[in-house]
Amino acid sequence: MAAPPKFEDGQSIYRPPKFNGQYYGWWKTRIHDFIMDEDSELWDVICNGPYVPTKVLEELPFSMPKTSKEYIDADRKAVGKNFRTKKILVCRIGPEEYNRISACDTAKEICEALQIAHEGTTQVKQSKIDMLTTEYELFRMKDDESIQDMHTRFTSIINELHSLGKTIPRNNLVRKILSILPSPWESKVNAITESKELQKLTIEKLVGNLKTYEMKRKIDSERREPKKEKNLVLKADSNDLSEEYSDMTYLTKRFQKMVRRNGEMLKKGSSSKPKNYDLYHTYGKPGHLSKIVLS
Repeated sequence: MAAPPKFEDGQSIYRPPKFNGQYYGWWKTRIHDFIMDEDSELWDVICNGPYVPTKVLEELPFSMPKTSKEYIDADRKAVGKNFRTKKILVCRIGPEEYNRISACDTAKEICEALQIAHEGTTQVKQSKIDMLTTEYELFRMKDDESIQDMHTRFTSIINELHSLGKTIPRNNLVRKILSILPSPWESKVNAITESKELQKLTIEKLVGNLKTYEMKRKIDSERREPKKEKNLVLKADSNDLSEEYSDMTYLTKRFQKMVRRNGEMLKKGSSSKPKNYDLYHTYGKPGHLSKIVLS
């Protein structure tokens, strides 16, 4: 039962809710509460029809409706409840909806006309119930969805079913929510499922509990994030040093190979030196080279 995205005029507790043809389930619940607060007998008029004063006869048909002239004060008061209920229903209904009910004589007829127009016949109503029941059974929480957003979608389905006359037990709703949470919530689900308070747990308390856990997970994630970035920086620095060391090792090996080759040439009696021959040798710490020019 979705609520209007934006409230319109008429939200005062002293005036009945306005109905313009949209969000019938929302309006139906609110008009029921408003009428019950005014006078519970008015809702009886909607459910059972208007009171018709009758008089008893000594022969068949043994009773018949009274004429208005025969009404006593109690009769007038009872009959007046029908018109009072009609006034409450009609005074806040928009022009298009009024066309549907303008020919209705009783409050019961008005409600039945609106119900058929917006919920359909009994067959259509049952089809809607079946469709919503399937949606309820296949309902799942999305990976990137917050608990609040999930609860809003879930509640919308439950309220629609309730407005059509189907009520799901509270305990079933609690277990349903626990079963639709993603795998990262498994430890929390197990803790709640194994709790002795599960049978007494309400939807409101469960959602509040899950919101608290969601906040803790978010805080923990934010704390881990800087550490992760720091490790990436250290790893990058280490990679740069490794590359530097690898390059220096390569140059050193090339130099040593060149020295050995030239050393072999000197042993064979060659006194000549290559033109512009430069000899490097290592000193101090590894990787440091000193240039000796052989002329």
